[in-house]
Amino acid sequence: MLFYRAALPLSRWTLNLAARTIRAHRKNTGSRWRRLAPAQQALLVLVHLHKGETFTQVAAGFEVGTTTAWRYVRETAALLAKQAPTLEQGLRRARRTGWGYAIVDGTLIACDRVAADRPFYSGKHRRHGMNIQVVAAPDGALLWTSGALLGPVHDVRAARIWKIAERLRAQGLLALGDKAYVGLSEVVFCPFKGRGKPQWKKDINSEHAQLRGPGERAIAQLKQWRILRRLRCCPHRAGEIARAVLVLQLRETG
Repeated sequence: MLFYRAALPLSRWTLNLAARTIRAHRKNTGSRWRRLAPAQQALLVLVHLHKGETFTQVAAGFEVGTTTAWRYVRETAALLAKQAPTLEQGLRRARRTGWGYAIVDGTLIACDRVAADRPFYSGKHRRHGMNIQVVAAPDGALLWTSGALLGPVHDVRAARIWKIAERLRAQGLLALGDKAYVGLSEVVFCPFKGRGKPQWKKDINSEHAQLRGPGERAIAQLKQWRILRRLRCCPHRAGEIARAVLVLQLRETG
């Protein structure tokens, strides 16, 4: 195996956040000697999450066993995910900032499955994966990510499961969503559907798309972390990993 030096496009503050989280966990659990110090474990986890390198690759780079690398990543991801903001916290942040609306969107976290695993197959995306709901601010800042549902789950059903509309109403906020959310609630505004629409409906749809556009930026921020482009672990961990990435991305963007 060949080795080389590489750079990770993340700030020292993000590394410090992960290291502090690991250090506090070790202290609380009375953990004894570990092969890697908290900062090195944090760096290993960031490499895996941001670059999407396999456990074999990161284990070799940090001179630990593959099982140890797997355990470090799973432990740290769970600790970070617990720090992720709830939907209520994200919406309260939006209200305090003065935003009058939020953007709701869904994305598919692709995963390795075989043809027999039909419950994970999304006909819309034509691949296996897990459905994640994302709420963003009008400027594209991430506010919240949901847990994971099976890939075939429609966005409007996912929004009902996570009670997004009810929580928006409770915070006195509106939201913009794409056509997948038509019929969800009067607090979620969606574009007009159908062909042969009059010009005024086309104009409204165009303005709606411009306002909703930054929501795509929020999802792009998540998928800068390559682990979320294609999961090689248990698909049901997609929500936990997405929340861990949310915490790190919020720290990265300050």
